[in-house]
Amino acid sequence: MRSYLDTFAPGIFVLLWSTGFIGSKLGAPYIEPFVFLSIRFLLVLPLLFALILATRASWPKTGTEVLHCLVAGALIHGIYLGGIFYAIDNGMPAGIAALVLGLQPLLTALLAGPLLGEKVAARHWAGLAVGACGLLLVVGPRLGVDASGLTPVNALVCLLAVAGMSVGTVYQKRFAGGIDLLSGTLIQYAGALLIVVPLALGESWTIVWSGQMIFAMGWLVLVLSIGAILLLMVLIRRGSAARVASLFYLVPVAAAIESYFLFGETLTVVQIAGSALVVGALLMIRERRIGTRRTPA
Repeated sequence: MRSYLDTFAPGIFVLLWSTGFIGSKLGAPYIEPFVFLSIRFLLVLPLLFALILATRASWPKTGTEVLHCLVAGALIHGIYLGGIFYAIDNGMPAGIAALVLGLQPLLTALLAGPLLGEKVAARHWAGLAVGACGLLLVVGPRLGVDASGLTPVNALVCLLAVAGMSVGTVYQKRFAGGIDLLSGTLIQYAGALLIVVPLALGESWTIVWSGQMIFAMGWLVLVLSIGAILLLMVLIRRGSAARVASLFYLVPVAAAIESYFLFGETLTVVQIAGSALVVGALLMIRERRIGTRRTPA
């Protein structure tokens, strides 16, 4: 069972996580970004609570553990997703946003060494560099699209989102790795609400409950906020933070392929070549296990 999880979980995570961009694109015309995230996180809480009761999952034993979960949730869900939703809603081209967010694996690898004691080998750094080049080829053809939304504020917000996910991944690995996944994730969403609800109070709360909007919300709640996030927590717990972060290079590739089938967006030869580079980079990184100071699972 363990070997199957190690083999298939990364690919399933990338596939699920990439659909978040599709769901966000479907729902964006009908709701403001922080209202969207606030409702999404509020809907997740009772679902996770029901799972906790059904599985008799344990709760954190100390206030310190609860605090660690709140901080991790504020970083991973509140700052990361909030930054992405805000920038794209304010006109940031998706291709440029994806390119900025592609800095995350590099930043996480830089943080993982001093903070987690992970030895990031030369093969890993080479893989990250190749992956970055591949990502540039994938999103490059979209950089020529109207860049009026590439404002200093949007750029800074995207960089903040990158920092939130990178620091949050390392923080989760370092301080919350031993907490039950279900209860820990529920508390994380409470931490995320501390970020997005105050920002949502400044929005109009005008919502158009179309079929497309309801589908997008349902998909993001069930598939992303529960399925993909729980899988991400498992991956962080079982592997090095740097190796898990490298999976995010594949997300724009998967999103580009999904957009081709769902929205008729074209895939150029350059994008296909870039996708091949990203896949090759991930194989380089995963071919040999990166040394790491083991953390109790």
